[in-house]
Amino acid sequence: MNLTKIEHIGIAVKNLEESIKHYENIFGLKCYAIEEVKDQKVRTAFFMIGQTKIELLESTEPDGPIARFIENKGEGIHHIAFATDNLNDALKEAAEKNIQLIHKEPRFGAEDFKIAFLHPKSNNGILIELCEKKKS
Repeated sequence: MNLTKIEHIGIAVKNLEESIKHYENIFGLKCYAIEEVKDQKVRTAFFMIGQTKIELLESTEPDGPIARFIENKGEGIHHIAFATDNLNDALKEAAEKNIQLIHKEPRFGAEDFKIAFLHPKSNNGILIELCEKKKS
């Protein structure tokens, strides 16, 4: 599948501003970007720690996936994202290995990435996001 690194860890939060303050004040991290992804019904905030990012996710809609996640499981780790050089090939390979795909085709996510999710039922209960940096 040619995964290159852990791109980020996504954390579902109820209040983005409060959570940003927490990560900045408690852990000394600096939020470097806040972005809304309307298609995903989410606002995101990013922190860099070494080569990996922390992505805080706040729902913008009561019926959004993050709102439903928090309603069912509470705030916490939502997904782990892996970077890949070729998202289309990675999805094809996952399908060939009988991994249940949430997205069969890449979508656009935060930070100019093409993204797709693999179902937790196929990954020991972990929601996996595959990411490819959009080429300019």
